[in-house]
Amino acid sequence: MAESKASEGFSAEERAAMKERAREVKPRRRSGTAKVDGEADVLAKIAEMAEPDRIMAERLHAIVKESAPALSPKTWYGMPAYALDGKIVCFFQPAQKFKTRYSTLGFNDTANLDDGAMWPTAFALKTMTAAEEARIVELVQRAVGSAP
Repeated sequence: MAESKASEGFSAEERAAMKERAREVKPRRRSGTAKVDGEADVLAKIAEMAEPDRIMAERLHAIVKESAPALSPKTWYGMPAYALDGKIVCFFQPAQKFKTRYSTLGFNDTANLDDGAMWPTAFALKTMTAAEEARIVELVQRAVGSAP
């Protein structure tokens, strides 16, 4: 039975993300102590984005820095991400990266978002109004355990 090329493996976008991740960890593997300027890396990735992803990513970056200063910016699979004690808590996945119809604000298992037996860990973003910004502040603060 012949299979299509699409089902044979990763998409070009997925392969590119994996290569970016390998580049992100390579300096640390080589020297063990290499300092990486996560802020500069995140800002550079954001600057590469086209609108509206860039505008949302810039605003998200400002929100995270302001509402959860304990989080450190760093890239993760070539995307802006924010870590606590070296572990990714949340990340921004631009729509253009995987050719999707919306961007995503995602949270990893290190985020303290537990709410019963089931809760959301990713949120679609098409635009950022004051309402979305307020919700993001609440989620990010809860994720790091600093919600009021």
